[in-house]
Amino acid sequence: MEHAAVVRTGRPEPDSEFAAFVRASSAELGRVAWYLCGDPARAEDLLQHALLRTYLAWGRVREGDPLAYTRRVLSNARIDTWRKHRRETLTDPADLPDLPADDGASARAEQDRLGRALRALPTQQRRVVVLRHLVGLSEAETAAELGVSLGTVKSTASRGLARLRDLLDGPATTPATRAERTTR
Repeated sequence: MEHAAVVRTGRPEPDSEFAAFVRASSAELGRVAWYLCGDPARAEDLLQHALLRTYLAWGRVREGDPLAYTRRVLSNARIDTWRKHRRETLTDPADLPDLPADDGASARAEQDRLGRALRALPTQQRRVVVLRHLVGLSEAETAAELGVSLGTVKSTASRGLARLRDLLDGPATTPATRAERTTR
């Protein structure tokens, strides 16, 4: 029986590099996917799709910024889904079931509340707010990821955050309290 010779180059193998990338970034990418979809099952499917596409392109992606590449794949794959279905049926936030209370329930309730508010935003506003404020990209990075101008990111983020504030503050917010908040 012949044995094949194994040559070590001192460089980690691509599969082990990719596995390390997945371990290091899957939590953040999972959050981004969840914020883009608002549904855990869809987010998991979207993340798996993005990781597969990243793996297939790993040879050229690994030297650059694979996290940014994967976020871009997430965003583009979500857009493809919207285009495919043309009209996404969003559940009214009031119709979503309440989560059972247990340890950490208040943190999960706040996350759920934010998720509901994000799902109520128009698609472009949601994408900009997620990438800019939840992922932490700069305005320029967000513009590059989404393929829009810097001015579009600024105005869309401003409108999206204002709408989020209105949604999260609820009906108790008056125009006077909104004006007070913007002057602080």
